[in-house]
Formats: sequence, C-alpha cells, structure tokens
Amino acid sequence: MVSIYSRREESAKKFADDYNCKHWTLNMEESIAHPDVDIVCIALPNNLHEAAVMLCCKHKKAVMTTKPLGRNAEEAKRMLLAVEEAGIFNGYLEDLVYTPKFIKANESVKNGALGRILWAKSRETHPGPHSDWFWDLEQAGGGCILDLGCHCVEISRSYIGKDIKPIEVMCWADTQVKPIDAEDHAIGLVKYENGAIGQFEVSWTFRGGLDLRDEVMGTEGTIWINSFLRTGFDMFTTGKGGDYIAEKAESNTGWLFPVGDELNELGYNHMFMDMFNAMEKNEPPKETFYDGYVVNAILDAAYRSAKTKLWEPVVLDIWRGKTGLTKESHLVEFDADHYLVKEEMTHYGTKKLILKNKHTGKISEQVMEF
Repeated sequence: MVSIYSRREESAKKFADDYNCKHWTLNMEESIAHPDVDIVCIALPNNLHEAAVMLCCKHKKAVMTTKPLGRNAEEAKRMLLAVEEAGIFNGYLEDLVYTPKFIKANESVKNGALGRILWAKSRETHPGPHSDWFWDLEQAGGGCILDLGCHCVEISRSYIGKDIKPIEVMCWADTQVKPIDAEDHAIGLVKYENGAIGQFEVSWTFRGGLDLRDEVMGTEGTIWINSFLRTGFDMFTTGKGGDYIAEKAESNTGWLFPVGDELNELGYNHMFMDMFNAMEKNEPPKETFYDGYVVNAILDAAYRSAKTKLWEPVVLDIWRGKTGLTKESHLVEFDADHYLVKEEMTHYGTKKLILKNKHTGKISEQVMEF
C-alpha cells in the first residue's frame, strides 16, 4: 500500500472524494503526483519499493518507506542516491529503534553508563509473517534474515555506534520448517572496526508468539531488554470470548502475555512523530535511507556468508562514518608494573585484586585489608 498524507484535512477529503481513494485503487503515479500530497509512505512488497521511490523523486515528494529499504544493497544504493539527488525528505521506518525501552537504553549507552560497548545482541523470532508476498523469494528478496535481521542489525548498530563501520559478517542460515525457497532461521555475527561485535538471531519457526529481546554488554555494565513476549502482563483464559491478544500471538487460550499499548511498545508512535517533526523542521529524521542502505549491505554479507561458511566483508560503496579505527585497548593500568585483571569484594569482607605483571606476564592476587 502507498499511503498518502496531507496537512490539509479539507483538501485531503476532497482528494479522497474526487479520486475515490477509499480502497486506494488509484494508479500509483497519479496518487503520488497529486498536488495536495505532502509525503508518501511506502508499505509495498519489497520488490516494489524502488519503483515507488523513483516516482517520489520524479514528482519531488517526501518519502518514507517500511523496512527493509531494498532487497539488496544495490537497490538500496540506487534509492539513496535518487532521493538525495532529488533533494527530497527521506525516512527509513525502522520502528524497533523507536520503542520506549530502546530509547531509554540507548540514552544510557550514549551517556556512558555501560562504558565501552563490546557486544550488542538482538533477537526477533516468531511463527512467520502475515502476508503471502513475504514467503515469495522474488518479491521479498530473502527470508527471515531480510525480514527480521534488518531490525536486529540496526538495533545492535545503534548501540555500538552508527558511525562505527561494520567490517565483516559470519552467518549460519537454513530452511528448517517452512516449505519455502528462503531461509526460515538464522544466526549471525557482525564485526565492527573498533572491535565490537553485533549479533542477530532471527526465525520464522519460533513457536509461542513474538519474541523481541536485546542484550548490550560494555566494560562498565549490561542491559537486558525483553520488549514483547514477557510484558509484565500475564493472563490465563479458557478462550471463551477470546479475540486478538498481541502481535503474532499463536493462541487465545491458556497463559497469555498481552501488551498494554501495542503501537507504542513497538515504537510506531515515536517513529512517526520523529518523521513528521523532522519533515516540518526541514531536517533528517533519526533513520534515513542511508541507514537502510547500510543495513542492506550488512545483510548482503550475511547471505554470502551463509553460503560460503566464511567471514564475508561488508561492501559499502558509500560510508559516512568514522574510518581508520583500530580495536581499543583492553588493558587497565593498576600501577607501573601491573595491569588490573579483576577487582572483587570477598565474602569475608576484604577486597581482592587479580593482577598481571607487565614484564613477566605472571598472574597474581593481592588481598587488601580494611
């Protein structure tokens, strides 16, 4: 679906009446080109994103598109260059970096609460998508890696730092359950230039609902987030009078885990607020087509790795972040002769230090009396 937004309610109503938009049966270019259209939201199968974006460029219409941006990095790159050459507003609708829990967690990370980020892991698993086109390899461009991995990669990339370059990917993928041509289960590691590791776990074979979890580990702390499956709202029912429970819930009987405000918990409110506020201010939103392009490039490497069983390089023809980084030192100075390995408080009330001699490499322990 291509959704059309107008700032003027009366004009929008006239537009709908004039062109019978109730069922969105208009020719796509006619819809996009209409003078009262301010921004186009592309919610089409992945193979149609590029055509819709090019029409927005042709008619100079602001555009935002659902994830992934393209079926691969080449498509994404063409769309990125096109919107930038046309000079139009572009937004990448990656809702899971707008969830309230993610926003709060990422603020803590940026403020240094976890120290240097070493590892960021994101998991999205569920029984599979709603619509038929997701299951068609030509239309979708891939399976759960492209459908769910795009979320996970952008989440971990945001924790590590979107200006830190992804270098290479190691990925396992397989078709374990579904009678489809694409993968329905995958696990991948993304190595970043500063030594940090991103990890994604994705599946269309998971039973039990929608499982969204993040883990972030740094030198000074850890964050665990369970965004959806365990909500703090537990309910048991025999199913009498049962109806919709939550996104991709598999049952309406037994112990269930409803979501109090699903649209908000999945980030949609914050995402669209960011898009429209940025558009009004004539500035980029938090997520742009450039982000979608980087994600596609990482996922391309994941697909190559799944075939070769090797670490595969991330090919980024366009990179706008930091360059030339090296792995940061993990050595913590204790004194002139020692590095600190670990410090702990013992059960008998004294502090113990584990030290490494800089010259001999010998590990020793020292008990500090109080």
